[in-house]
Parts: sequence; structure tokens; C-alpha cells
Amino acid sequence: MTQDRGGLAAALASEAGSLPDVWEVVHWGVTRGTQGIPALLHRDAYIPESSSMRVLLLSGFSGDDEDVSLAMRTLELYRAAGPAVGDGVALSAAPCVNPEGNGDQSLGFPPGGNFFFDPEQPEIRYLWRWVCFQAPGLVLEVNAGGVASWQANAAAAGLGEALGAQPIEQDGSLLAAIGVGNPDNLGPIPGVRLTTPPEQLPTELDRLWNAIGNLDAADRVSPARRTLDARRQRSYLDVARVLASVYGHELDPVNYTQGVGISGRFRLAQLDPEVESPAEEIATLVSSRMSGETPWFGDNPGGANLAGLIWAGELAETTGDERYSRLIVDVADRYRPGEGNGAPPPCDPDFRTEDMFMAGAMLGRAFRQTGESRYLDMLVKFLLNAGIQQEDGLFWHCRSGPFFWGRGNGFAALGLTETLTYLPEDHPDRNTLAGMCRRLLDALVRVQTPSGMLLQLLDFPGSYQEHTSTSMFGYSLARGLRRGWLDDSYIPVLELAWQGVSERVDDQANVVDGCTGTGVQTSVKEYLDRPAISGFDDRTGSMALWFAVEMERWQRYQTGSC
Repeated sequence: MTQDRGGLAAALASEAGSLPDVWEVVHWGVTRGTQGIPALLHRDAYIPESSSMRVLLLSGFSGDDEDVSLAMRTLELYRAAGPAVGDGVALSAAPCVNPEGNGDQSLGFPPGGNFFFDPEQPEIRYLWRWVCFQAPGLVLEVNAGGVASWQANAAAAGLGEALGAQPIEQDGSLLAAIGVGNPDNLGPIPGVRLTTPPEQLPTELDRLWNAIGNLDAADRVSPARRTLDARRQRSYLDVARVLASVYGHELDPVNYTQGVGISGRFRLAQLDPEVESPAEEIATLVSSRMSGETPWFGDNPGGANLAGLIWAGELAETTGDERYSRLIVDVADRYRPGEGNGAPPPCDPDFRTEDMFMAGAMLGRAFRQTGESRYLDMLVKFLLNAGIQQEDGLFWHCRSGPFFWGRGNGFAALGLTETLTYLPEDHPDRNTLAGMCRRLLDALVRVQTPSGMLLQLLDFPGSYQEHTSTSMFGYSLARGLRRGWLDDSYIPVLELAWQGVSERVDDQANVVDGCTGTGVQTSVKEYLDRPAISGFDDRTGSMALWFAVEMERWQRYQTGSC
């Protein structure tokens, strides 16, 4: 039976209102019918340390009302128990994981691909990622049934024994999949399943709460959470070294997705004496292009291609070879003043946010190198005339694309940040541009999720937590704090963004959920259905490298060591 989404959301809002300091309503995924799926999130769900055991309640895999009602009753009993339970258990809940009744979604875990655009079962892909990267100490599934019984997955053997639970077979269920191996490249998560008639629910829950109370502190933390803790506890330099070992070693084709990685490697080498300068490697990599044997670009390079040379000034500084500096000027000279108030070619005449970054990076560098104001004149005019920042501070993707794409707003933040980096303090438009930047960052603060991440679509709760936009956001915050156009009130936001990004970079430089290359789309669904890349991804890894290095610079600025 299909759950009424409005009724479910209203019921969860009522529960959250009853414990406003404990719960908030969030959305963790999107249905096949393009609706956000609501949940209650405990305030301790994502914090680095909690004295309580984090428990995630799930139900409604078939959309059956009886199962969902049982889950809602579980929330009521938890609330009614007060501190006797609440002090030891931090309960979050997704009472109906299949609100549209889109078949039986109890099987199919772990999902093998199609993140997050599967035409049949997008819900299980969203749920898988949300559960794994929340990494609770226990997942509790409740289902209605005629006789009370418990089952436990392989990771919950001790708790299962205390409950007299039967083992969960490897049957393709969520609990089975998270209980063994290395789910989502993290580690197992204990899970138990309670099947019970409603009248026995209070008794069975009391048994569970008592069993949790008897667990040692170490057994209240899942192996998956320990992996996230270890990733988060790495230093900024440690994360940067991991990323630099993989990203920024290629430049084919010439594109910002690889160029930013090369730039990040130079920046890391400036800070870390243990890291060898990439200058010789990069000089060799581009030698045939420098000699003219191989062209840098095709016939009509766009801004993304031109920004592929974003590292050239850093190579010139490292080697003393001014030929590389001239590459920046050569690129900047490809930009031409737009007609009237139009965008400067090769920028898209529709004023896309991507060009805010590409033009800001290259024209800003050309101004710093030459002192010629014509580069800044084109850049500032472009930014002021774009007209795609909305009243709430967020940016449309372009004039004809009224969509609040996550990475599109990341590009806008980076573009304004790069521009402010090179714009003289006494420039007449500096305050206006700094105000645009702060309005955007303030808007991103308002939509930042409790995990620290930004969404694929910023105004669509439940869309996936996207990596590149969060790194761009974090980089802009760290640069603004270090350069002084942001105040210390942004520090907690920055630290939360770093938490989300660092937890999604493993020790082999694999990343999680970076939106694939995306032009302007024509509908919300097309943005929702853009594939999320996990594993190796130049674009995501390079932006994360820039973010990690900027975090190290900011930390040194705080301590006065740079």
C-alpha cells in the first residue's frame, strides 16, 4: 500500500517538533516519481563523537502501512521513554523507505550501479549511500507480523545473541549486505530485524534498549564509523598527499579537470618538503605542446580547455622559465570583449556559471602577471552583467537554465573567489563582488546538509550529496577566511564541509559521488539523473586536492606559520 507522502512528512514534522533539540526532518533520497523521501535525523547522527549509540530505524520496504505504523510507534515509544533510553540511544529514522510502493524494495542490496538514476529502483541506491555514510552503530528494521521474533546480521552477532535472534542469511537485503565485507568501501554495520505484532512492540523494544545498555563502548561504534573516523582524523597534508599521488599526472585532453590537479600538486609541494616538486614531470608531459609539435587545443577551445593551463604560472615560478607564464597571457588573449553587455567570447553568451570560474581563473592570473587592466575589465563586466544570482543568493546554471545545480553554484563561488584573489583592494567594484560572494556563501550555508555536503540540486532535498560542489564551497570558504573577506563565523561551516569531503576520500584517492560532466539541462529530473561517479574521477579528485591544500594554508595562517 502506498504511503501518503504529505501525511508521512507531517507526522515526522510533528515528532521533530516534540523534541526540537534532538530531531530534525531531512530528506535522504528521491523516489522513482521524483519525490523527496523524508526522515528524522538525530542531532548526533554525524558528529565526530557521541556518548550515545547511534541507531537508525528503517521500515516500509514494501510501502506497507502496517510496517510504517509500527516504525512510527517505535518513535513514540522512544520519545516517551525520555532520558532513560535517549541518553544511551541516539535514534534516527526513515519509517517508510518506499513511500510510493514501488514494488518490494527489501532486496537488491548492495546495488551494483546506476547511481542515482536507475529507472526502476533509485530508492535503494539513495538508501544504500545514506545508510553507509551515516554509519550508525546499529540499523534497526521493524516489520509487522503475527509472532515476535528477532534476526541479526553477521556484524551484530553479540547483540543478536542477547536478543535470541536468528541469523540473517545473505539474501540480498540491506541488513545482510551491510553486515559483511566492506560495504561502500567502509566496513560492516550491525543490523537487527524485529518482526512483531503491535501489542508486543514495547516489550521487544525494552529488550533491545537493555541489550544496548549492556554493550561495551567499543561495541557501540560500527566498523564503518571507525573507517570514517580514521579518514576524518587525517591531517590536511595527509589527504592532499593521497590525492596528489593519483590526480594531476595527465593532461589529455587539456581541460580544467586535470589542470586543477596539476596546480594542486604544485601548491602541495610548496607546503610539504616531503613531496617532490612535479615541475620536471609536468615539463616533460607538456614538452611536445611547448615545442609546437602537438597543439594545445582544438579549433574552438572553450573555457574548460583554456583553464586546463591554470597551473602554468606555478610551473613558471618553480622553474624560472617565463615561457610558461606566457601561456597564461596567450590564454587570456583568447577572451574578447563582449558586444554591449554580452559575455566575452569564448564564454557562453547565456552566462553560464562554469565561465565564472574559467574566466576568473585565467583572466585574473593574466592581470596579476601583466598588470594590464583590460583583463580585469572583461572579467568584472562579465560577473556584474551576468544577472543569474537570485534574491536568495544562489545562482541559476545560466540565464535560460533556472536550476540551482550544486556544482554550478560551486563554479560561481570559485569564480568569485578567484576574482577577489586578484582584484586590487581599491578596485571600485570590489565591494560589490565581495558582497555577491558572501550572499552566495550564506545561501550555501543554509542548504548545507548535516553531513557537511552540498546536494546535486541545492533546492531539492533528497538529491544526492555531491562531492565537487562541496570541495568548491569549502575551498572558497577557506580562501575567504585566509584572505580576510570572510569572518570567523564561517569557520564551523568550513570544518563541517571538510568533514564531509574528507570522509569521502579513501586512502587510495577514490572519491564518492562526483557529478559527471554536465551541460545545461532542461529539467529538474535531468539534473537528478546525472550519474554520480565513485572511485577515480579527475574532476572530483582535483577539486578535493585544491580544498585540502587550501585547508592547510588556512591552518598555517591561523597559527602564524605562513
